[in-house]
Amino acid sequence: MSAIEMKSVTKSFKDGDETIEALKPTNFSAEKGELIAVIGPSGSGKSTFLTILGGLQAPTDGEVLIDGQDFSQKKEKSRAKLRFDKIGFILQSSNLVPFLTVKQQMQLVDRVLKRKSSSTGDNLLEQLGIQQLANKYPDELSGGERQRAAIARALYNEPTIILADEPTASLDTEKAFEVVSLLAKEAKEKEKAIIMVTHDLRLVDYCDKVYTMNDGILKLKNG
Repeated sequence: MSAIEMKSVTKSFKDGDETIEALKPTNFSAEKGELIAVIGPSGSGKSTFLTILGGLQAPTDGEVLIDGQDFSQKKEKSRAKLRFDKIGFILQSSNLVPFLTVKQQMQLVDRVLKRKSSSTGDNLLEQLGIQQLANKYPDELSGGERQRAAIARALYNEPTIILADEPTASLDTEKAFEVVSLLAKEAKEKEKAIIMVTHDLRLVDYCDKVYTMNDGILKLKNG
């Protein structure tokens, strides 16, 4: 059974009298242990694909399945719980809580889950080279530091699915390779399905599969 799957998913928007098909009929699946890249130009439908996959918006037609269950048709409260339990998001905006330090971002997850803090957070910060920033607030960090803090928080919850939107966009080459290497390791060693939207073609060598997105059409590269 796939960790996450799309079946005949479409997304259309109205623009006046015109209907824009942001996502043409799409079938997609990701297995646990896979790191998958989706590449394509701006405006090609990549972000629409990722946000529907993560339940942040509903498809016009079709189904999104998590562990074989239809996720897209659940009520928002149920979707929100499933997102928190199963999906880690790494977004370009970093999506950090502005009034919490880097360490407190992860402590918040512990409080929501009603569990004790673990050493996992410290280990992630060390792996990402930001352990010295644990007590800093988001507005005290550079763009690249914020992005790495957001990656640490997304991985801290131990989700089975990670959706990453340009996770290395604000990082230099060395840090970008460190991050994608960590994601590949997480996928393999912890049996996670990781789907990464990226413009950076240098990163695809780390991926098990590469898809292209153009004009709302998703295709397996060389497949």
